[in-house]
Amino acid sequence: MQNKLNIQETFTEAFNLGVKNMVNLLLTALLYFVTIWIPYLNVGTTIGFYKVIVALSKGEEIVPTSIFSRENYKGLGDFFLLFGLESAGLGAALVFFFAPALVLGLAWQYAFYFFVDKKMSPLKSLSTSYDTTCGEKWTLFFIYLLFGVCVGLVAGLLGAIPKVGAVLAVLVAIAGVALGMALEAVLYKHFASKLEPAE
Repeated sequence: MQNKLNIQETFTEAFNLGVKNMVNLLLTALLYFVTIWIPYLNVGTTIGFYKVIVALSKGEEIVPTSIFSRENYKGLGDFFLLFGLESAGLGAALVFFFAPALVLGLAWQYAFYFFVDKKMSPLKSLSTSYDTTCGEKWTLFFIYLLFGVCVGLVAGLLGAIPKVGAVLAVLVAIAGVALGMALEAVLYKHFASKLEPAE
């Protein structure tokens, strides 16, 4: 992938990846949403969910039930420490109103992916995500914005069709979940590639 994000190429790659892995991605999302309400189990499935996105970014086979792996509970303390540091940082940024928190949120967007993929410490994960997204936060913002608008627009247009509109809108929303996961994988792949020369 080239040094800077290309919006068209990113969407094309994400669409192809999402369509190719649609069933497994939807099963993963379904298992995650069903178990997100179960205390303690939801921690492991959350970590597992991040691992699925990382695997997808590497072109590996997606196994929906992998979110239940016992391996996901290793490093639980560091996971909560990372979550706490990110939450505290974003909370502090909100004191200066919305813009700094938005920028910091984009800058730290991939900290959890670096954490589960590269086994980095919480602070290293945050700083790596910050460094690799440097200079591309506006592009990242527009990619997320365009994705949300496109899914919402298609769902809205199909939803206006008499009788079958509601069903079609729901199907678009469901497909949007899988495509969103694929988009995350493509974006993480891009930012992770910036580390390769240094590793």
